[in-house]
Amino acid sequence: MESQSLQFHNQLHVVFLSYPSPGHMNPMIDTARLFAMHGVNVTIITTHANASTFQKAIDSDTSLGYSIKTQLIQFPSAQVGLPDGVENMKDGTSTEIIGKIGLGISMLQDPTEALFQDLQPDCIVTDMMLPWTVEAAAKLGIPRIHYNSSSYFSNCAEHFIMKYRPNDNLVSDTQKFTIPGLPHTIEMTPLQLPFWIRSQSFATAYFEAIYESQKRSYGTLCNSFHELESDYENICNTTLGIKSWSVGPVSSWANKDDENKGNRGHIEELGKEADWLNWLNSKQNESVLYVSFGSLTRLDNAQIVEIAHGLENSGHNFIWVVRKKESDESENNFLQDFEERMKERKKGYIIWNWAPQLLILDHPAIGGIVTHCGWNSTLESLNAGLPMITWPRFGDQFYNEKLLVDVLKIGVSVGAKENKMRTSTESKDVVVKREEIAKAVEILMGSGQESKEMRMRAKKLGEAAKRTIEEGGDSYNNLIQLIDELKSLKKSKALGEKAD
Repeated sequence: MESQSLQFHNQLHVVFLSYPSPGHMNPMIDTARLFAMHGVNVTIITTHANASTFQKAIDSDTSLGYSIKTQLIQFPSAQVGLPDGVENMKDGTSTEIIGKIGLGISMLQDPTEALFQDLQPDCIVTDMMLPWTVEAAAKLGIPRIHYNSSSYFSNCAEHFIMKYRPNDNLVSDTQKFTIPGLPHTIEMTPLQLPFWIRSQSFATAYFEAIYESQKRSYGTLCNSFHELESDYENICNTTLGIKSWSVGPVSSWANKDDENKGNRGHIEELGKEADWLNWLNSKQNESVLYVSFGSLTRLDNAQIVEIAHGLENSGHNFIWVVRKKESDESENNFLQDFEERMKERKKGYIIWNWAPQLLILDHPAIGGIVTHCGWNSTLESLNAGLPMITWPRFGDQFYNEKLLVDVLKIGVSVGAKENKMRTSTESKDVVVKREEIAKAVEILMGSGQESKEMRMRAKKLGEAAKRTIEEGGDSYNNLIQLIDELKSLKKSKALGEKAD
């Protein structure tokens, strides 16, 4: 028993702290699980409602003998005026609610720091959106690893835009500028940049603190892989001077032996699986377009109508994930009529609210995806070897579009023009017309040379994504190297303390 407790004491203990939004939380939880699968003692700090979305996976890992647990802290719902259980950015249906969730998250700093003190970990891995954790790690005398849940490309593009300000002093918001410092010629317009870069706002100082904290961290973990964006990985390591480890795609790695990998805690919502599966099984290989805008996007009624007509007019098969709006009867009625028409013509299939995306993307009938360019969805599509129609909405998504379309050449842009906060009411969305949608679908899903070349490049990247996480692959080696490095730091610290 004594040797067991000694072994536990000598085991590397790493604490993971995520930012409560699906795009940030999902990859970090999968990364924490990978650490545990490779012999690290892992603690994930989170709140009750957030834990419920991934606890089954943690329990399953524990039953297999891995040392991983969840440590809960109380979200201050009552203090910020939120109902119980609203603890994640995906629950923010208005600017007011998002503000309250953000305030609640900031109030978790003190109890989290107290937990760090109690747990006395050897290292903390924390989300990029929590820059205060650099100071917390310094107080404990341990390394803080900055978790970047987006691409190297977006990190580099944003760095050079902030440094050189090529978007300033242009004639208009729609005039193009070239991002300096990049190995590819990348053009954007000011309207496509995040709001806090376009003009100074409450968020500008916060994001500047995020980049500052990255420089002061021990290094950066990135959910990417070498063959995907090696040029930009090199820029991060050299020009930006940020030590980084690519360990992606973490979702496919952490879940590769899991038969239920596509469920993500939604088993009860898969009742209609046979319907969509039967529908897909009836289609030819690579003949169906998958359409999904992620968990945070809210589309206007006018845009929903254009998407429906654009898909119908393209003449190609599609499977479309639509969030039902409780408050908008006219939109729901339009979509239900559309759904009936598509069923009769056997051209389209609508999945309401939530879909087992990983399972669908892996189906041989799927030939491409319409994506909002969130990094997780991008990696999932890449892993399945699929080309994409790019339709960015906010945040880093416009950078990711440039990576897919201009660098990797596996994407067709639908022509989205404005990067705006997802609940912004200041301006109406610029509606992408059905003609533009149908045209993009035809390019991607048609039999032309451009489509064939994109498909070939996407398949090659899909194969590389699978190789990199196997033993001996780049991402696999990077994870092992980082864990070994952290073990060495722990030993050095212990020897130093003994010497004192």
